[in-house]
Amino acid sequence: MTTTGTDGMDADEAREGARTPGVWRGRLARGASGIAVLGAVAGVVALGQWPVQGNAAAQAVPPAEVAVPPSATTLVCAGPLILPDDTGRGDAEFDPTPVDPVTSVTAVTSVPAGGGDGVAAGTVTTLDGVPTGATLEAGGSGTSVSPAGAPLAVYAQPGTEPARVGAVSSGLVTAGDLRGLAAASCAQPVADAWLVGGATDLTSTAQLVLDNAGSTPAEVTLDLWGPSGRVDLSGERYLVAPGAERVVVLGGIAAEQRRVALHVSATGGRVGVHVQDSVLDGFTPAGTDLVVPGAAPSRRQVVPGVSVVASTVDDPHAPALRLLVPGDVGTTAHVTLLGPTGPAQLPGAESVDLAPGEVTDVPLGGLAAGSYTVLVSASEPVVASSVVSRPGSPGDLDDTPSTERAWAASVTPGQGGVAVLPSGARGTLVVGAVPDEDDDGTDGEATGTLRLLGADGEVLAERPVSVPAGTTGAWSLDSLLQGSGPVVPVTTGEPAGVEPPTAGGVRAVDLVTGSGVTVRLSWALVAEVDRPDGVLVSVLDPVPVRAGAPSVAVREDPRLGTR
Repeated sequence: MTTTGTDGMDADEAREGARTPGVWRGRLARGASGIAVLGAVAGVVALGQWPVQGNAAAQAVPPAEVAVPPSATTLVCAGPLILPDDTGRGDAEFDPTPVDPVTSVTAVTSVPAGGGDGVAAGTVTTLDGVPTGATLEAGGSGTSVSPAGAPLAVYAQPGTEPARVGAVSSGLVTAGDLRGLAAASCAQPVADAWLVGGATDLTSTAQLVLDNAGSTPAEVTLDLWGPSGRVDLSGERYLVAPGAERVVVLGGIAAEQRRVALHVSATGGRVGVHVQDSVLDGFTPAGTDLVVPGAAPSRRQVVPGVSVVASTVDDPHAPALRLLVPGDVGTTAHVTLLGPTGPAQLPGAESVDLAPGEVTDVPLGGLAAGSYTVLVSASEPVVASSVVSRPGSPGDLDDTPSTERAWAASVTPGQGGVAVLPSGARGTLVVGAVPDEDDDGTDGEATGTLRLLGADGEVLAERPVSVPAGTTGAWSLDSLLQGSGPVVPVTTGEPAGVEPPTAGGVRAVDLVTGSGVTVRLSWALVAEVDRPDGVLVSVLDPVPVRAGAPSVAVREDPRLGTR
């Protein structure tokens, strides 16, 4: 039988230990070694902490501010219009494209408001980097090129400040199914975009265009909503190679949608994105335009540049406001139209109930002719855009008058930038003074500095701008150049008696917004081309100027002795 002693050893082991003194000496040595190791570890930990605890003065040294130079700006321009598949086939009387589109890309740079170099140099290339021969010189500059069947990109290197650069891509078609002015400001490539506009029903064609001007492939996923809710796309993904373009026919993946809104997400690279939207009324063209990304979902949306002509309440071609709640909870949208003299009343449009996931159009027929800024407020995040139209003459094949349409995207209030006018178009600057979300009054004003730029980027005129809160002003570039409108002429260095430059030389608008907190400027440039059979129109958002990179705080690490 085995017994156990008080020291935890059984009796046999105790007896064996008593006969072997070396066993105890080994055990004592191993115990001492363990204690020594624990002490060494504790010493190392304490030693690592000692400098931090014992050198508080080193922690109090302020960090050094290291300036980071501004980065280059890349703008991706929409390519030439995509022609119908049946071009050149069948009866010539029914040719969908009896005339060739006139396509151009115009880029203009401006010097910073405080002087200095706004751009060191710039080039216009294809998506894969092949130069077109069009260049932007240091300082203010301008260039124009006709794309040879491929989309283009504008690269602008910064000077001492970020480049103030803007560009526009335009396609002018005077007859046929694509009749219209389809123009859009070239935009910086993005990884996330919301496009609100277009349709895929029997009378409409909507094509999503993805352009990759980067050096890595971009994988794009789509979310699409229609009048009845979100459309199941079965996890569609699209790979866009570097320097390439990919076109997705939306009618092929989401047919018979009378109203469409899109969310585009890209991973691996950034893309330029737009939707080519065109409509037919029988054999008569009813408008072609480019739908561009607007502001991300928010409880407050602002849509500038809503320039309308007189219409009746039941006019099918009246302007409209498109809204979507992309989340799972519905909301009530409160719509305010800021007009020339203040908020305009439009019965039936002030409050709109929105079901989650359903794209809704709010008719704006009955508005007085003029320019407006649409303000949308809701308790849930929404996305918004607006469509405007211009009536034309009856076509050759029927008595239905042609129609031209243009989409206006939502923007971020208080954002300045450069907007470029397409070649051959006349421009109207539409500026709204939007009160802050927490300010329900109409006191105060929004201010900024307006510069009109020529074809070579030279400043033709520079004037202060002031717009009363809660109103929208619209001024032709002719009147602005001559000194009328919301501006006060300033000294331009012109000798007395010399006529000011003509408005025909104005190619771009550079607007630097003020630092107001409660009232902010939201603006767009409305481009129009007068034709014998009607007016063609597009609404152009400004190209935001990339903010200068902030300085980086670098602090000495007392444990490493480096910065």
